[in-house]
Amino acid sequence: MALPKIISVEELFAPPRRSRASISPDGTKIAYLAPWKTHLNLWVGSLEAPDEARRVTSEDRNLLSYHWTDDPRWLLYTRDQGGDENSHLYRVDLEAPDAAAVDLTPFPGARITDLKLPAARPGKAVFSSNSRNPAVFDLFELDIATGDLRMLAENTGGAATTLFHAGSAGPLTSEVTEHGDLRLSRWNESTQTSCHLAQFEGADYPLGVYPLEVTDDGGGVLHGSYRGSDRLRLARLDTATGKETEVDSHPHYDLDTRSRVFPALPSPLIFSRRTGQLIGVRYLGERLVIKALDPHFAEVLENLEKLSDGDLADISSDEAEQRWVVSFTHDRDPGAAYFYDHSSGESRLLFRPRGHLDPEQLAPMTPVTITSRDGLALPSHLTLPLGTEPHRLPLALLVHGGPWDRDSWGFNPLVQLLANRGYAVLQVNFRSSTGYGKSFMKAGIGELAGKMHDDLIDGVDWAIEQGYADPDRVAILGGSYGGYAALVGVTFTPDVFAAAVDIFGVSDLANFLRNQPEFVRPALAANWFRWVGDPADPHQEADMLARSPISRVDQIRTPLLIAQGANDARVRQAESDNMAQALQARGASVEYILMADEGHSIENSENLITVYRAVERFLGEHIGPGRDA
Repeated sequence: MALPKIISVEELFAPPRRSRASISPDGTKIAYLAPWKTHLNLWVGSLEAPDEARRVTSEDRNLLSYHWTDDPRWLLYTRDQGGDENSHLYRVDLEAPDAAAVDLTPFPGARITDLKLPAARPGKAVFSSNSRNPAVFDLFELDIATGDLRMLAENTGGAATTLFHAGSAGPLTSEVTEHGDLRLSRWNESTQTSCHLAQFEGADYPLGVYPLEVTDDGGGVLHGSYRGSDRLRLARLDTATGKETEVDSHPHYDLDTRSRVFPALPSPLIFSRRTGQLIGVRYLGERLVIKALDPHFAEVLENLEKLSDGDLADISSDEAEQRWVVSFTHDRDPGAAYFYDHSSGESRLLFRPRGHLDPEQLAPMTPVTITSRDGLALPSHLTLPLGTEPHRLPLALLVHGGPWDRDSWGFNPLVQLLANRGYAVLQVNFRSSTGYGKSFMKAGIGELAGKMHDDLIDGVDWAIEQGYADPDRVAILGGSYGGYAALVGVTFTPDVFAAAVDIFGVSDLANFLRNQPEFVRPALAANWFRWVGDPADPHQEADMLARSPISRVDQIRTPLLIAQGANDARVRQAESDNMAQALQARGASVEYILMADEGHSIENSENLITVYRAVERFLGEHIGPGRDA
């Protein structure tokens, strides 16, 4: 096969032309996200003429998601300010589409979380907010039409307690204990007392029990459970008795919990728009599996899955559940959106978000399994460049964040950029990654800069042994935990890597944990303190320093590129500043990009293009080029 054409950074990282399509409750309109002045905004139009949609928001920062309400007049969305994670809730009025969206939660320095639109409470939205106290989230109900806000329950349990709406019976509470376990209780607002329902081992749920959805009648809680299994399955907890029963499971796969980290992704639970009842469950292995729990949805699902060879992503229907708008995950044709009418059998392609990209010019992503040095199976993904013999190629080891997250099959613009430039790209799901059973996840406890890093090196060794990679041209790249892994790579194993890219990565573990936002700190007992230690303990702090790249700066001889968001609430700017300054003081090779309007992700297209142009040039200088222009 001939070499593919060079695809520019702009073509890969520009906002999708349209994305995240969904149908209105009455089945007459379609909404989607599309660029306005380079930023994704909300557009709404007729389902029969989506090309004539009109823009109904004017945001200067990308919108990531939105919600139809039960009244098709109103749509809701959330956004923060410059990446500060203080998300507010906004309302769009389709009867006044030229009017500015209304900020329904205009509380300075506060954020909302866990937005729900209960089917049993038409016209209402329920969410938590820390508007009263930055460290504590109270439970609120909003009248969508009037904007009236009332507190359903005041959180008197403190920062370690989360409240969940559970109908007229009163809210449920989830509390992180001092030992990092998770306690679920029913709260009585009138007596200000709680009744214990269940307790979960914190090590099994480093990011909390997820999913966690109260049934419409308040009589049960649908939740992810490991009880009696290494795999995360769906269970129901009776809120009267505390008894847990299995709802559904997969023999080989965990529930798909990626939306716990990236809320814009689909939930593992699929609910009926008409009844609010659970109709489907998502599981994720090498590919996505959806199990239908409702006969009607099973019929619909069979036909939806015929529309594409990708994996179903966003799914929406009208209230009659006859008209559907869906999109698909795909490694080379991402986000294609379709309309399907179940009553007539009609279906049609609505749009391809990145229709300017030819799928035949993009590289396929292939699942592979690598065996670690201690015998652990590491689910991984390998992407090889097109038109090039896959032998002794420059290799980019791309490390996911978290670490309680995972890489999965699908379109990744950075992977495609690197493959297009002639690099082999390897993504290793190292121990601590989620989605491969709790034993695999918990195998990473105490192993930062240890076996978790060994897994990455074993991946590189595998690629070399298979003949794919040139051992003298290996780079490591990643963001968040992946940025930390890149820094560990050049400080603990400097001979392996010829270049490294760190995007908002941790350089000093103790400093990182001491500077977490107030609303995050109680959860640290279940995750970071358990995995790496508590900096308040001098012995543990010393061990954390030994695992921190900042303590081994003198080992760095690999060229390093660092990118950081100035508004990052998770990994503070000091993590990157300190590393860059330490290297500059030694006269070492380091480039530093500081983005004034980003937080713990890069969302603005101009910043994406700036950073990945720099990555393209940087890797070309140090391990490439992988192909002729």
